[in-house]
Amino acid sequence: MRRLARSAAPPPSDRPRMPIDDPAPASRTDPRELLDAYLDHYRAEVLRKLDGLAEEELRSSRVASGWTPLELLVHLTWVERRWFEWGFAARPVPDPWGDRGPDGRWAVPESTGTAELKDAFRAACARSREIVAGVPLDRRAAVGGRFAAAADAPSLALILFHVLQEYARHAGHLDIARELADGVTGE
Repeated sequence: MRRLARSAAPPPSDRPRMPIDDPAPASRTDPRELLDAYLDHYRAEVLRKLDGLAEEELRSSRVASGWTPLELLVHLTWVERRWFEWGFAARPVPDPWGDRGPDGRWAVPESTGTAELKDAFRAACARSREIVAGVPLDRRAAVGGRFAAAADAPSLALILFHVLQEYARHAGHLDIARELADGVTGE
């Protein structure tokens, strides 16, 4: 992985900002609606934070751990598959932990384009939405996929909260990468 040189960041007041949409108006109180709205919000945030970055920035790291924005997108695509398809629905998913290179990092072949990776992410998100549509929050994950015993199977509420916190954390990581790349900050 090639690390890019840091650019001098403009003062905070001069930095371009990404406006964010409020996913939950004050009138929204249903826990399921809130979970679904915030999860979709962060899914969209991840893509929005990648938009506008040059291909070199998407495939290069600006952080000490070495991950790239596209590797993070691939990771989140596998998060969707692992938690909703394999985890909640117990559908067979080949290699549910994802394709990793010899160094243990998420594999992003040079021959795979950014648009293709974004499409795979969107498709995984759409499958996840279909799997959980109309399912009560207290329903437990099916046994036979990720979870071998009913006692180990978490509720849909727990899975949604877990995936939501993972997205929020990684959207913050992308905020840092984006700010280092071109000075654009999230709000």
